[in-house]
Amino acid sequence: MSNRDYYKILGVNKSASTEDVKKAYRKLAMKYHPDRNKDNKAAEEKFKEISEAYAVLNDPEKKKQYDMFGAEGFQQRYSQEDIFRGFDFSDILKEFGFGNIGGAKRGGGSGIFTHIFSGPSKGPRYRTKVDPYSSAFTDFGGRTAGLKGQDVIYELPIHLEDIVKTKEKTISYNFGGKHQQIRVKIPAGIGNGKKLRLAGKGQPGPEGGPPGDLYIKIKILDHPIFQRQGDDLYMNRAIKFSEAALGAKIEVPTIDGKRLSLKIPAGAQSGSKMRLRSCGMPRMDGGGIGDAYVKIQVAVPKKLNKKQRALLEELKDSDL
Repeated sequence: MSNRDYYKILGVNKSASTEDVKKAYRKLAMKYHPDRNKDNKAAEEKFKEISEAYAVLNDPEKKKQYDMFGAEGFQQRYSQEDIFRGFDFSDILKEFGFGNIGGAKRGGGSGIFTHIFSGPSKGPRYRTKVDPYSSAFTDFGGRTAGLKGQDVIYELPIHLEDIVKTKEKTISYNFGGKHQQIRVKIPAGIGNGKKLRLAGKGQPGPEGGPPGDLYIKIKILDHPIFQRQGDDLYMNRAIKFSEAALGAKIEVPTIDGKRLSLKIPAGAQSGSKMRLRSCGMPRMDGGGIGDAYVKIQVAVPKKLNKKQRALLEELKDSDL
């Protein structure tokens, strides 16, 4: 799956309605349907391409993500399996007259999607919920083709500071006795454990089959100051008893390397939290930045000098 412009593929603009998208797909599907283009590999590929575009633009959530992140960002988040998962072509197939769900008319019918995306079925049952990953194993006639190569998972440790902004990193890995090096874009605000997919960068396929994919699994390292919860950051800050009682101004760090002045109100209690707006992590959906929270801890001294003890005894006598 390359960085495809789905709007261009279907010939519609971003403001096109769901009905407009459906009409555009119907027109192109009628033109490139394999039943009308026997032994035409180019038409087959075009049919797959427009079906992928339709599966995205006809789904409100996928369309929203595609519009927000663009082709490259969307395809880092969605594999082809994700795009087609749960997608049902049955309604539009009926409109085309290419067959019913229980079986196919002469010429392939709904089974054509099985051949393109899932391989041949056994018996008269036809699948219309698409499983594109199986497509590497069969061609149109159901003949065995080259198997898809194995996917590779690479765990990438990164610091919290590394995802304050989108960055590119160079990673190196070995398989098949070969050293590979590739640059990968790490989106700002990505979560721990998330995977970035690089299509065709995995193990080569046997028998001339397509290569597998490379998945970059993000491992965010513990930070000495900040703890992350979603898009918000938390830090502990110890202050003196006198600062808690009388109020004070203290300096606190931010994840992007700045230092801010924070006003502690008089009477601040240990365990209370103070918010620094928009000083957290960027949200991956483009919805701004999370907040940072400073958790106040009133430090009790372990040792007192004579003057301090005398003053505290005096405060004690004053019922403080």
